[in-house]
Amino acid sequence: MSTEIVYSDATRLAELIRTKEVSPVEVVQAYLNRIEAVDPKVNAIVTVANGALEAAKAAEQAVLAGDELGPLHGVPFTAKDSIDTAGVATQRGSPIFKGRTPKADATSVARMKKAGGILLAKTNLPEFSYWIESDNLLSGRSNNPWDLTRTPGGSSGGESAAIAAGMSPLGLGTDLAISIRGPAAQTGIVSLKATHGRVPMTGIWPRAPRRFWHVGPMARSVRDLALALSQLAGPDGHDAFATSTSSFDAGIGRAPDRQLRVGWMVGPGFGPVDREVTATVNAAADALARTGVFVEPVSIPALERDFALDVFNRLHVMEMKPAFEEATAGRRPEELYKMAKTMLTLPDTSMKDYVEAEQAAERMRDGYAEYFRTYDALLTQVLPIPAHEHGVGEFVIDGKKVDATYLQGATVPLNVTGLPGLSMRFGTSKEGLPINVQLVGSWLAESTILHLASLLEGASPVRGLRPAL
Repeated sequence: MSTEIVYSDATRLAELIRTKEVSPVEVVQAYLNRIEAVDPKVNAIVTVANGALEAAKAAEQAVLAGDELGPLHGVPFTAKDSIDTAGVATQRGSPIFKGRTPKADATSVARMKKAGGILLAKTNLPEFSYWIESDNLLSGRSNNPWDLTRTPGGSSGGESAAIAAGMSPLGLGTDLAISIRGPAAQTGIVSLKATHGRVPMTGIWPRAPRRFWHVGPMARSVRDLALALSQLAGPDGHDAFATSTSSFDAGIGRAPDRQLRVGWMVGPGFGPVDREVTATVNAAADALARTGVFVEPVSIPALERDFALDVFNRLHVMEMKPAFEEATAGRRPEELYKMAKTMLTLPDTSMKDYVEAEQAAERMRDGYAEYFRTYDALLTQVLPIPAHEHGVGEFVIDGKKVDATYLQGATVPLNVTGLPGLSMRFGTSKEGLPINVQLVGSWLAESTILHLASLLEGASPVRGLRPAL
């Protein structure tokens, strides 16, 4: 029963708890046992939340008393260690914030708890959520459950590894350029970066700038993403980007009243792509077509004119440096890890380059708007390669040498433009590693890509695969 519990999705666990087939105490204890058994190898968990078992006991009493139950009642969840949790350390992967314990929950955590979720643990990340691997001086390096010599990604890599390894059914990550979708691809789980502002960033570093940052769910199933987003979405009166009152519910099974149109592409505009990844995107396109969706190859000229990663770098470095300078003021260099040191030494973007980058970002938004006049969604790769070995800074992809930042080529356009993107597994590399695809929707059209993802999930050749730990 314990194995069934730790590999069930959150929706199923909520059903089992509601019907008294299992108790919240059994569920939480099963995950605590799993953490004890496998986390020494994976190192995904930073802090186990004090009070998780007590919260489970209270949840059990509510079930027995016949109280009204939330949609996630008694279901444990985890949260990246950059997301504030009341009474539970939130240390941002940095010795600077060792022992830091917030007094209040981030809005996203508070909403998960309001839905009945029980905070189980905090998960690992790179310092300040700032790199494509989850490694830092405070809590060390996280490993990929599919191959411990490889990374589970960053910056939400601890979260992705925990879910893939059966240490959590559902979690919260953050995404600046890749950090929810990339780690999901490296560990073969599902994740959703919703439209910018759909979920408030309140209670997550940095307070400013926030225009490219997102917080969102990571999970085992597409229906869990929909359920979590239905609880997370909506303004909170604190994050001024979170102003949309457009409703979102957890239903993803309703067929649209017309044929959906999906374009698929792996470039140009994203950088080089491994052939196994290209083949997986192609296979997903074929699978969608077999469900009755109209699918065809496409290109988006705006992405070919302006390389999104370059645009992002020119805008974000200029905006982000003050937050790093404030956080690290008066600290010794040995207290800082790789990216913090790098960020503080990068040259400022010239005003001319900054303005040109702003104009390029507008052209990309316009290019996507033009695309979505014809199509309901876009199907692409998430990453150009499967999970890579730890500490690699340069790759040869399809015969081209690129640095590690190029792994963000297909994800960062959605941060620059604010579009929603969903990452889900649809393939396996020759080395046995997961390969995910990315579904992109128009602004506030998460229900469309969740519906398409549920179709792909039903046709998936890799559904139910688990790492051998």
